[in-house]
Formats: sequence, C-alpha cells, structure tokens
Amino acid sequence: MATNIECKAIARDHAELRQKAEALGARPAGVLHQMDTFFACAHGRLKLRQFAQGTAELIAYERSDRAELRASDYVRVPIPEDAALHRALERSLGIRAVVRKARELWLLGTTRIHLDRVKDLGDFVELEVVLDEGQERAEGERLAERLLRQLGIESQDIVAQAYVDLLEAREA
Repeated sequence: MATNIECKAIARDHAELRQKAEALGARPAGVLHQMDTFFACAHGRLKLRQFAQGTAELIAYERSDRAELRASDYVRVPIPEDAALHRALERSLGIRAVVRKARELWLLGTTRIHLDRVKDLGDFVELEVVLDEGQERAEGERLAERLLRQLGIESQDIVAQAYVDLLEAREA
C-alpha cells in the first residue's frame, strides 16, 4: 500500500498559488479533467476516477478527516474497462456521490500540488507528498509544512473533509 502526506485548503487565488509554486521550482504537468464516482463501502473510501481522455483508475484509500496534515494510505489500480467496472460497482455497492473537477497539476520533487476547480464547491489547493517505501511520515510532514508556509496557505483555510463529504454536506 502506498502512502502520502496530504492537505487540502480553500484556494483564494489560483494565479497567486501558481506563481508561488513556479518560483519554488515546481513544474506544470497539465490539467486533468476528472470524474470521481464514490461508492458505498464498509471501510475507507472507494472511487472510480475517470479521466477525460478515456483512461481510469480505481482508488481505495483511508485517511482521517482532520483539518491538518494527514497520512493517506491508498491503492491505485489502472482500469481498462471503466464503464463495465462502473456498472458492476454501482450494482453491487451503490453510488455515494460523483465529484467533477479540473485539476491543474504541478510537480515539485515528490510533491504533487493540485489547483482544483471542483464543480459545485469552488477552488481548492491540495498538496500530496508521496512517500517512498520506508520513508518516515514525519519527513513527509516536514516537507508539507514547509510548502504550506511557502505557498502562504493559512491554517484557517485547511479543509478536513474530502470533496465527496463537502458535496454531501452541501446537499443535506
């Protein structure tokens, strides 16, 4: 199972975040149009992520819902037949919610900086420090904390929940 240290925050200005990321040496890696279908499951979260270019991956992950840096343990599986898998998962588990977003991806070392525009929710920034096998979580947390400061992300803007949870709360 892979692990990253991550943090999500409300983005007040994507252009400013983009400039700061670039000044730190981050390089742009494109814009990803993603549709994440979340399925009901007993443990953690399970989503089928479909990309605009027709590829997909199934992602199972567990992490706490805290408004701070947190570890996320995950498994990603490339999916060649996403429509068939979607139908099978919908039929057996049921759909919890669908999250649609445009994700501008920036890469800085092992860190992925996401500038997300989420349909019906707004703009966010998400950091994911991908840990190498055997790398201590504390080291990833230090990298993420430094990057939060460098990007000017303030603690009051950090979001505890996943996008799916925010959408469900909005609809309640």
